[in-house]
Amino acid sequence: MTANVNQSRPAAPDNRGDGLVSVWFVGLAALFVTVLITANIVAVKIVDVGGLQVPAGTITLFPLAYLFGDVLTEVYGYARARQVIWLGFACNALAVAAIWVTGLLPGAAFWEQQEAYEAILGFTYRLLLASFAGYLVGEFINSFILARLKLLTKGRWLWSRTISSTVFGQFFDTGIFILIAFAGVIPDSELLRTFITAWLVKVAYEVLATPVTYVIITFLKKADNSDYYDQTTNFNPFRMR
Repeated sequence: MTANVNQSRPAAPDNRGDGLVSVWFVGLAALFVTVLITANIVAVKIVDVGGLQVPAGTITLFPLAYLFGDVLTEVYGYARARQVIWLGFACNALAVAAIWVTGLLPGAAFWEQQEAYEAILGFTYRLLLASFAGYLVGEFINSFILARLKLLTKGRWLWSRTISSTVFGQFFDTGIFILIAFAGVIPDSELLRTFITAWLVKVAYEVLATPVTYVIITFLKKADNSDYYDQTTNFNPFRMR
């Protein structure tokens, strides 16, 4: 069915802040934030993928954040997705701060796991900068491209829009993270191989998850009577409304 883009169609009663919030939107936002925080915690484990070592969260959970980001933008619009992206950033920063402060507290006399705590939950400033910068740039590029493509295609070819936005979003996300986190730490040739492998794995994740994305989006559009077109949206990532 070809969408009518001659006028902006509100995503839901809450799409421009009239005080009503869809329970499905809240649930999706909660899943997005949970996946983001968990992915950064499990990323401490380095796994082997085709002979390359990459953080576990990069290939297990973090791609789900892009799937949820696609759903948020497609159903509720860029402005709502932007709010959730910043919410995820704030919650992740809070979690990191809580873990760091807890690590500074003196342990009980019988507690002998401080080194294990720091090894598993400790963060380096370089990795934090890489993670936060890659996340913000990648997510906003992904959401922007998806919203613009929806207008250009008049709401058609969802699969091509979600995959295309992920290709570009993950390109910048992965590139920024690996460049900041590992430049000068591993050889340039390995740096490039690691980037390409992680990027392709994430894109493949999106492709394989396309049927699931379709099911979720179709359900939410019906449940919330919501299918927003960003014709008049201000795409400034720092605008909160």
